[in-house]
Amino acid sequence: MKSKQQQLAAKIYLYLAALFITSLVVSNLIFQKFFYWYPFDGTVFGSRLFELSVGILPYPITFLITDLISEIYGKRAANRVVTAGIFASFFSMGILLVSDFVPAMESSPVDDATFTKVFSLSPLAVLASMIAYLLAQFVDIRIYHFWKKLTKGKMLWLRNNFSTFASQFLDTFSVILLLSIFGILPWDLFYGLVLSGFIFKVLVAALDTPLLYLFVWMFRKKFGLAIGEEIKL
Repeated sequence: MKSKQQQLAAKIYLYLAALFITSLVVSNLIFQKFFYWYPFDGTVFGSRLFELSVGILPYPITFLITDLISEIYGKRAANRVVTAGIFASFFSMGILLVSDFVPAMESSPVDDATFTKVFSLSPLAVLASMIAYLLAQFVDIRIYHFWKKLTKGKMLWLRNNFSTFASQFLDTFSVILLLSIFGILPWDLFYGLVLSGFIFKVLVAALDTPLLYLFVWMFRKKFGLAIGEEIKL
């Protein structure tokens, strides 16, 4: 690969990492607002489909990006982005703790009570999310590359969906479990929230498969990559 192409590939990798980290950090900051979407009648263990935290909206993007990086840049590059995301999330949690500790001025548009109400649970959410996220993302990458090796770089849809479905269930189950243990969520909604969150993520993961095919095709065409070939940074 020519030096200009190598530089372009590195630049795109940096942009993908930035999108990944932004999506992850934002999802941890906005999780306390919940929204509803009722495409089906009925409930699942007392929860409607779908009643979800808005924090779930940017989260599937992180799995799409890690699958794309895994496909184009390889396993080590994907693991580096995951590690950077963990660092960024804990760093943002530290900033929130300090910001919540310092007193607000009387003329401040946002007083201490409002700030605490919006952000006080974020450190616990970040901790729960990071534990679940750490497990889910590394499982996603490992399963993705298992299927990539087994299929010799073919059947992209198979490794994308199999890795994402397994990791999304692990992530959803773990984060709801930890938030219930911390007392942030009531136990009577546990099963409903797990199933509702997982089904929603599965639907999104299925919908993002064409996008992954498109992006992989664009990378292979731009950089002249063969099926299964990776860019080494």
